[in-house]
Amino acid sequence: MGLFLWVLAVSLPAQEWSRDIFPPPANAPAELTAALHRAAREHKRVLLDFGGNWCGDCKVLDYYMHQPQNAALLERNYVLVDINIGEYDRNLALAEKYAIPLKRGVPAMAVLSEQGKLLYSQKQGEFESMRRVDPTAVTQFLLRWRPQRAGCSMMSVNC
Repeated sequence: MGLFLWVLAVSLPAQEWSRDIFPPPANAPAELTAALHRAAREHKRVLLDFGGNWCGDCKVLDYYMHQPQNAALLERNYVLVDINIGEYDRNLALAEKYAIPLKRGVPAMAVLSEQGKLLYSQKQGEFESMRRVDPTAVTQFLLRWRPQRAGCSMMSVNC
């Protein structure tokens, strides 16, 4: 872990490591409500990203999700809500509601339909060790869980 994060830290701009991804924990319920309204209006999915600003793997996931190809997929298909879990002591009810086993670690993600129905929750810590995950796994995840649109195949990136 140490060597990978060091190499990534050297290659990433300083602002990527120092910026806070996750808003204050108290903001989560209101941000989730706003995201569900927006998703319904725009026919998008809601992507819940549970983590903390102290989490190196969370920063790596955020970096990969905002690379150009993934950023386009994210913008077109999802409303992202970053949910701050504090030091594993905040927003635990939201994690439970969306079947996120925080004991497996963070980052952890869930995908909701535009109506708020749980479609996917990370059960096995799939992204909790982002330093060991191939960056294309993020692209594959975003492609797999995006809403289906007429005329689009599962592998179409620009759809």
